[in-house]
Amino acid sequence: MTTPVNPVLREMRWWDIDPVLELERDLFPEDAWSRGMFWSELAHSRGPEATRRYVVAEEDGRIVGYAGLAAAGELADVQTIAVARDHWGTGLGATLLTELLRAATAFECAEVMLECRIDNLRAQKLYERFGFEGIGFRRGYYQPGNVDALVMRLTDPSTSVRGTEING
Repeated sequence: MTTPVNPVLREMRWWDIDPVLELERDLFPEDAWSRGMFWSELAHSRGPEATRRYVVAEEDGRIVGYAGLAAAGELADVQTIAVARDHWGTGLGATLLTELLRAATAFECAEVMLECRIDNLRAQKLYERFGFEGIGFRRGYYQPGNVDALVMRLTDPSTSVRGTEING
């Protein structure tokens, strides 16, 4: 494991979209989100009717990770989570996921769902550490590469967050 980092987590704002897009295109070249997709998500992340929580991890003025969650009723969905390659293995992914699970708890969600590329074993292991379980597949979910997604579910995100505070 690489030396742990201490980036600052903060709410993602519109001025973060360009650096986030740069990281997005590096990490997900075939199925990167568009500027419009991030704008749309951020439009639902503020105010009393907010249904989204998006954060960035910033270190020395550079965005080294980001994550987003959408909530609807008792169900939350991890929309995206990404960590710069030079920060893999530092625990930043776990920190970002912990923040999303805190948000799901604040939104009073009983379950959290996500889709993960079937070939992204690093992410799957992270999610399993937090208690997510595979429940199915979405064939050809990631386009244009036609890569399948593993659908994962976590019941009671508040329990998972409490466990990670102790275990890291």
